[in-house]
Amino acid sequence: MSMGAYDNEEHERRERKNTEVDLSEDDDRTEYRGKVDFDSGDSTEELLDQFQQIKSS
Repeated sequence: MSMGAYDNEEHERRERKNTEVDLSEDDDRTEYRGKVDFDSGDSTEELLDQFQQIKSS
């Protein structure tokens, strides 16, 4: 089989693997540990100007 050729068996194997996800009740996150920082130093107008510059690039 050449590089990049379609392999139907491999496709089906991957599909089965992806559909067999085990979702146990232990997977629920009950507590978050981390840090969140907010930088609200810029005014709304400055942020909109910056957005317009990025968008026009």
